[in-house]
Amino acid sequence: MGKLKPFVVVVDDDESVSRAIRRLLRSIGLAAETFASGDAFLEVLASMPSYHPDCVVLDVQMPGLNGLEVQRRLAGSGIPVIFITAHDDIGVREHALAAGAVAYLRKPFNDELFVKTVRAALEGDQPP
Repeated sequence: MGKLKPFVVVVDDDESVSRAIRRLLRSIGLAAETFASGDAFLEVLASMPSYHPDCVVLDVQMPGLNGLEVQRRLAGSGIPVIFITAHDDIGVREHALAAGAVAYLRKPFNDELFVKTVRAALEGDQPP
């Protein structure tokens, strides 16, 4: 039996961004699912013990729980977190990285850099 595809979850309230990232991830052979809010993602994570993404891509600013709060609730899960944001605030960046995020990318980001960052996170390496 073959190895399952790595599974990446994208949490972003902008549907066009989520859709584009999901397409990009699937184009490189990864399984991807999107959520429009941190609340929806955490609800599925809590209700399905077998639901375990290999990496989570989080928008910083979203209605309801923001990305930093979702990251805080994932602490200790071992799931690598990559932040994406249109509002690059140095304090938020430092907080996210200090709390264990593997990367913090500003939108719009370069697809090649994003793919390298996700692959590094999945392999447990330092992102580019």
